Amino acid sequence: MLPATAPEAGEPKDHFIQRDGIAFAGSHLIIDLYDAERLDDLDHIEQTMVRCVEEAGATLLHIHLHPFEPNGGISGVAVLAESHISIHSWPERGYAALDVFMCGDAEPQRCVEVLRKAFSPARIAVQELLRGKGA
Repeated sequence: MLPATAPEAGEPKDHFIQRDGIAFAGSHLIIDLYDAERLDDLDHIEQTMVRCVEEAGATLLHIHLHPFEPNGGISGVAVLAESHISIHSWPERGYAALDVFMCGDAEPQRCVEVLRKAFSPARIAVQELLRGKGA
């Protein structure tokens, strides 16, 4: 994935991204982790979200995580100045669904390797949506 380009001098800084001749609001990664570990570990998930934010060069505003019983699943969100990272985990199935949406200079794709190292999934699937094309 190529890095986004900065606006030319005099252009407004609206945090839209310009890549390959396409302007868009941000990159939204839909990430599925399969046969993953530590999906019921609240502290580990929070630390991993913080590492994702740091690696992506984003700005953390707030994290809220909620554990569910009896399966130990966790749902939550890291609210960013550049948008958000969310997680919903099903530890009994070894599955987690994450959304990583960032605008501006942040690099959401850097979160994929952080997640791979943190949760050791047997398989990871990533889809990218370019939000706001044509706005």
